[in-house]
Formats: sequence, structure tokens, C-alpha cells
Amino acid sequence: MSKRSSISLFTGAGGLDLGFEAAGFRTRVGVEFDPIAASTAAKHGWNLICDDIHAVSSDTLLQSGELGEGEAALLVGGPPCQPFSKSGYWASGDARRLDDPRADTLVAYMRVVRDALPEVFVLENVHGINYSGKEEGLQFLQDAVDEINRSRGVNYAIAWSVLNAVDFGVPQRRTRFFMVGHREGRTFSFPEPTHGEGRAPFVTAWDAIGGLKPDHDEDLAARGRWARLLSSIPEGENYLWHTDRKGGEPLFGWRTRFWNFLLKLAKDQPAWTIQAQPGPSVGPFHWESRYLSARELARLQTFPDHIRFVGNRRAVQRQIGNAVPALLAEVIGRAVRQQLLQDGNSMVPTLAIPYRRPIPPAEALAPVPDEYLVLRGDHSAHPGTGRGPGAAVANAAD
Repeated sequence: MSKRSSISLFTGAGGLDLGFEAAGFRTRVGVEFDPIAASTAAKHGWNLICDDIHAVSSDTLLQSGELGEGEAALLVGGPPCQPFSKSGYWASGDARRLDDPRADTLVAYMRVVRDALPEVFVLENVHGINYSGKEEGLQFLQDAVDEINRSRGVNYAIAWSVLNAVDFGVPQRRTRFFMVGHREGRTFSFPEPTHGEGRAPFVTAWDAIGGLKPDHDEDLAARGRWARLLSSIPEGENYLWHTDRKGGEPLFGWRTRFWNFLLKLAKDQPAWTIQAQPGPSVGPFHWESRYLSARELARLQTFPDHIRFVGNRRAVQRQIGNAVPALLAEVIGRAVRQQLLQDGNSMVPTLAIPYRRPIPPAEALAPVPDEYLVLRGDHSAHPGTGRGPGAAVANAAD
């Protein structure tokens, strides 16, 4: 299968691009602002420009990739857009979205589409960009495509969808927004899920990392005030286990913490979303009540095993947590080649994780350590989205 040329924006550690390369693309040039992530991506043999995308002209990008206008088969990237993230809504009940200067990454991405005119573009983002009643980001993208079509005399037809990586064989529940556009007006149909009810079984955390031993030099002991409480929480549960609605001790109020507070993996289930910058008590934690190793994190994001990340553990977690699962990118990439580039390639992904069975039983629970028992009592439940302490602070500031 011949390689088709690709331009990468907001490359990060390269999860999207590794997936598209597995689908038959070749990354000719990428742009990444973070020097540590750029160093990791450069290890893949890519030509990386380490700079702010706003400071890199489209001409410079094309020249670095030895590409002319319209020659790239693909432009791919995930503009980081914190204003559209779910956590912003949870904390304050709303977010500034397009009024937030961090949303300028969407402008930069569409500027390169306009100037480079790739045959196909694929844009990935947080699924909050299309929340009902808060679709400013999605409307901006649609308007930008309309303007490019008018000003450049092209006919980009766009399709978008919100996909959960677990539905395509990724051992992780991770929901993301994707938009695909084709310059000559072909409409993209997103692949149908391959895993889940009535299909192949979900790929589990055990399938991905069962039996994987951490490196000897990795200190993975949980830290912080709540570290010793982890061993009293069952696999697949979080702090909610220790509320008056579950089976543990009443130590917390119902839904008074983020979902991933003291969240533990279960061997027989997919992982929950890997975080980029977790606090000391933010999971998912390993079922052995410890932090996940760098290799375990990478496996759950379906990075190939030969990939090595630059930086300390915190930097590695940030790179992996910010990435798109490479397997999900490969599935989309193969569909793009088949439908839009009409290459007739196989839809069977090469990055798929094989099942590892049988799955061992859950780890035994430890009793709640004495230092936490003083918290037993009646605790109020969270009052509801947009009505918690964060919202009160935001409303007071207004």
C-alpha cells in the first residue's frame, strides 16, 4: 500500500499520527509547541517544527514538508481547546468557549486548511465542542469551511461525529469529537462500532496490561492524603464506594468529588479516560492500588510498544493523556483511505490489542485504615451540575 502524505498540527507525542501512519499515511511535517512532546514525536523520524502554530506560517509548513499547495493528502490535528472541556462545565456550570483566547487554536487549524488545501482534513477535539446549546465551536468550524470553499473555489464537504474509543477495540472509555472534510465534496461515513453489545467483547484493562511489569526504576506508590484508602476500594469503583449509597464506609458525600477521584481499574473492564495532569488522588489507578507505569499508560492509549517517551513520569503522563488512542486514529485513517482517497485498502487495523484470557479474579479488599474512620458520618450529596462550590465562586465573581 503506497504511503500518502500527511501534515500534522498540534502533534503532541503523535497518537493521531501513529494511527494514521498505521493506516498508510506518511507524516511529512508536524508542528508542536511543547519541546518535550516534540522531542518524543521527533523520535518517530518525523520532521518536527517546535514552535507555536500561530508563529508558523503556512508557507513555512509546506516548505518544511516539501509540499506544494493542494499536494498533501491529509491534514490532521487536535487543537487543544480547554474552553470546551467537560470539566469546565462541571466546575462552573458554563464556560467562556469562543471568548476564551485558548480557542484560537481552531482559527490556526482552519488557516492551514485554507492555505494548504489538503485533499482531506481530520480535526479531533473534546466532545464538549458540540454540546447542545453550546455549539459555538462547531458553528465556527462550519462557517470557516464555508468561507474556505467560497474564497478558494473548493468544495469541502464535512461530516462529524462523537466516537467512544472503547467501541473500536481500544481498552479505554474515551469520547472524542471528529470532523472529516473532503476537498472534492465526497461525504465521509464514520465507521460503525466493532465492539460492545452484540459485537466483539470490549477489550479490557487486563487484555492491555495484564502481567506487564513496571520498570524497576519507576516509583509508582500512590501519594497524598488519600493514598492509603485505595486498598479498601474494589476494582472498578471510586470514592463513591465510601458513601452512604455503596458498600463501604460513609466517608464522603454522594458525587461531591470528580468521578476519577480514587478511581481504580477493573481487570474485566476497559479503563476509564487517562488524564493528562492528574492530581495525586486522581485515577484511574492500577488494581494493585498504585499509579500506572508509563508503559501501562501507553498500552491503554494503544501506542505501539516500541515508542519511547521523553521526560520524567509527569511529562510522560501529560503526553499520553493528551493523545488520541492510536488504534482509534488507525480505524478512522483506514476509512478515510477507503472512502475518500478510494485506495481500496483493508479495514483490519494493525494496532488492535489481542484478548488475554482468562481474566483473574479481583484483588482482595483491605479494611479502611484507622485514620479515615474519623470521617464516618452523614455527608450531604452534591446539589447538581453547575450548583456546586465552583459555580458559587464563579457566580460571586460575576
